[in-house]
Formats: sequence, structure tokens, C-alpha cells
Amino acid sequence: MLKHGPVSYKEDLVSFLIPARNEGRNIQACLESLLDQACPRFEILVLDDHSSDDTAERVQALARFDSRIRYIRGKKLPENWTGKNWACHQLGQQAKGDILIFTDADNRYTRVAGIKTVGWIRKLNLDMFSAFPQQHTLTLAEKLVIPSVYMTVYCYLPLWLTCLLPFPSLAAANGQWIAFTREAYEKLGGHEAAKNQIVEDTWLARFAKKNHMKVLTSPGTGVVYGHMYHQWTDIWQGFSKNLFGLMDYQTIPFCILLGWMLIGYVCPYVFVFHPFWIKAAGSAVVLNIAIRSILVLKYKDSWITILLHPLAILLTIVIGLNSIRVFKYGKLKWKDRIINYTK
Repeated sequence: MLKHGPVSYKEDLVSFLIPARNEGRNIQACLESLLDQACPRFEILVLDDHSSDDTAERVQALARFDSRIRYIRGKKLPENWTGKNWACHQLGQQAKGDILIFTDADNRYTRVAGIKTVGWIRKLNLDMFSAFPQQHTLTLAEKLVIPSVYMTVYCYLPLWLTCLLPFPSLAAANGQWIAFTREAYEKLGGHEAAKNQIVEDTWLARFAKKNHMKVLTSPGTGVVYGHMYHQWTDIWQGFSKNLFGLMDYQTIPFCILLGWMLIGYVCPYVFVFHPFWIKAAGSAVVLNIAIRSILVLKYKDSWITILLHPLAILLTIVIGLNSIRVFKYGKLKWKDRIINYTK
């Protein structure tokens, strides 16, 4: 885990890079926690991606009092680029750091987030490092769906495999906290290589492995905190945008995964009331409770996920099916932009 990482004593210049679009309610707290980082040398670049709120004013106000913050006004979005990838590309071009850490405006950090990320990179000679933030959830929908999505990652892709095995299929990353050495980022072609990818973080991890680079993904529990979605519509649209892409838009494997989630995680709670299935289903229910309990203890999920586990999985499956639908037949609006899906 990120919090167990070593501390790097090499004084790399670290660039914290934040693409921000309408993040006025988040950006100040994000920047204040980054300014408290223990890294000996760092800069913070914030790109205002054509915000219509007070994002720019808030960043500029902080930048006037601390020269480590640099405000960048984003350029017009070109064709065939997604908005976030274009913003990250501009940030990467202006960053001066030896280590580039891309993060989101709705994140918060402990003092060691940066220095331990650099520590893992230098100790293991990594080209790319990513962490899944500990998610802050408030509404019932957040408490049910977000841990269920994370559960599929933690249960079906042991994260240490991302480093030990070279196969691109065994790759995951989270764009809320994703770091590169400058050499690796430039060798990959930066975010320009992923300019039209919707799930650019996992795509970049797979692309790095294809280029024989060393990648590690870790839980960021207790070090990096995120609050990715605030209400049901955000959850529905956000995961509909991303879930299918996590399986590289492969319909059959993704449907098999959804089917297994239905059979393994939901059906036992129904069949446990049938006399013929009660023993097998009861054992499966106990196993489900055990899995959820471990995740709650290890990753600080809400205890509600144990009590309402079948409902949480059903909601996740429905969003997964919608993710297939919007990719194959529709468009999706995100951050006031229409996303056209192209593989």
C-alpha cells in the first residue's frame, strides 16, 4: 500500500498537475493539502479547463501568496481529444519536474502522499505508479456503488500482479493519482498517446506494459482521499462512461463478469430461502459477508456495503449494462461536454 512506501531521499523535483473544470468548491482544499506536502522540492500546476465558476479566481488568489502554485489557462479543445486528456497534455508540457503526478481537484492528501509515491518509484525503479484513493462517500448511492466497483478491482486483479507480471491485460490505474518519471512519460508520448481514450488511466498502464515499462498500482488508503461523485446522477454517468472501458470494451468478457457478479453475489441471497439450495447458498452468503467485511476493514468502506451487498451489486450490474449501451449506441454528457465513443 502507498502508506507503507519508503521515503525517497533523492531530491527530485515533483510536479503536481491538476486539470480543473468547474472545481470551485474543491480546488482550494485540494491545493492547501498539496502545499503541505513533505517533498523537499515541488511545484503545483493547475490548468483551468474553461470553467464557468470561480475556479480561476480561487487558484489565482492562492498563487499570489505562494509561488509554488502556477495557474494555466487552458487552450481550446482540439478535435479527436477528450477534455481531460487535452488538459493533462498541456500540464505535462509545462511541468518542470523529474516526477509528474497527475491528480484531481476533488482529492485531499496527507503530507506523505508525494514523498512516498516518489519513494516507491525510486525503490522499485518504476516508470509509472498509480494509487486508488480512499473514497469519501456521503449519500447512500455512493456508499453502495463506489465500494462495489472497487471490490471488482481488488478481488479480481491482485494489484501486486501489475508490477510482477508483464502482461498488459494485468494492468490498472486510477487517474485520480497517477505518476510517471519524466523519461517514461515522454517515451510513452504523454497524454497525446491516449488523446481520444475515455479510460485513459488504465489505457496508459496497458500501453506502458506493452512498451516493457515497469508499472505498479496500489491502494492509497489513509494517504490519498477522493470524493469522485456526489449524487446518483454523477455515479450513473461517471461509471457508465468508464466501466466498459475497464475491460477494454470487450463485450463477451465484460458480460461474463457481470453474469458472475449476479450469480455469485446476488443469487445466493435469493436461493438461501429455498430448502434445496439452503446449504450451498448459505455458504455463499457467508463468503460474501466475509469478503465485504475484509474490504471494510482494509479499505475503510462503509458497513452499509455488508448489509445491502446484493442491492449494491445489482446497481453496479445495471450501470455496467448501461456502460455497454452508451458505448455501442449512444453519447454521454460529462463536465458539460458530449463524449463520442471511439475505440
